[in-house]
Amino acid sequence: MPQDISPNPLTHIDLAGEAQMVDVASKATTIRVAKAQGYVRMKPETVAAIASGNAPKGDVLGTARLAGIMAAKQTANLIPLCHPLPIQKVTVTIEPDLQTPGYRIEAMVKIEGKTGVEMEAMTAVSIAALTLYDMAKALEKEMTIEGIQLLSKSGGKSGDYQA
Repeated sequence: MPQDISPNPLTHIDLAGEAQMVDVASKATTIRVAKAQGYVRMKPETVAAIASGNAPKGDVLGTARLAGIMAAKQTANLIPLCHPLPIQKVTVTIEPDLQTPGYRIEAMVKIEGKTGVEMEAMTAVSIAALTLYDMAKALEKEMTIEGIQLLSKSGGKSGDYQA
């Protein structure tokens, strides 16, 4: 059987097809920032109840925001092959979106390091959205979590990205 001697374009798979963590030891340390967003769609009356603080479980938005921040810091424990990173800044904002209707969640993660923080930003949004759902499910079970995506990233060899 002929052996493939071409470089493997898949960074998390070695030439034998086995999963591997990418070696970032020789990469330059740069400031890296990633932003992600997602939505929790719900009925207008659920948006209003959350905004007014009338959810049975308490502070829905504050709890979801804190869960998102904590999740960004735990990404390497949740997603195989992600590097554990000394994150230097995480922000999670949750704003009502009356057009959807629902809440728009945005996370920003920043680090001075050798690898990007896109997964940390998307994990923050995902867990904030799940927490918002959990905190508000007594009000409405039909909520949906939608549109989790990377908005932008900067820093590193691959350059900047803007959705």
